[in-house]
Amino acid sequence: MALEEFEKEQISDRDKGYIRMRSIMDLGMGTLWMALGLFLIFVKKLNANFAKNLAERFDETMLYVFGGICIVYGLFRIWRGYKKNYLRDR
Repeated sequence: MALEEFEKEQISDRDKGYIRMRSIMDLGMGTLWMALGLFLIFVKKLNANFAKNLAERFDETMLYVFGGICIVYGLFRIWRGYKKNYLRDR
């Protein structure tokens, strides 16, 4: 069987459900990771008590670095959910 035939093979309903569920989960988790990263970057500008506590406890540079890492990971999760490339390794 050629590679082109394998890629055009029909996907079962169970696999379609798995792909849909995994894609939704990746999109949602990516959004949450990006929101966490943005929160950590802008924590100094928030006026809530828990935000002030967090900003006082950790170094500003560390919050920026970890916030940036969270945003990059969130973008990766969103990209993976958009591509829906889950069953290629089977």
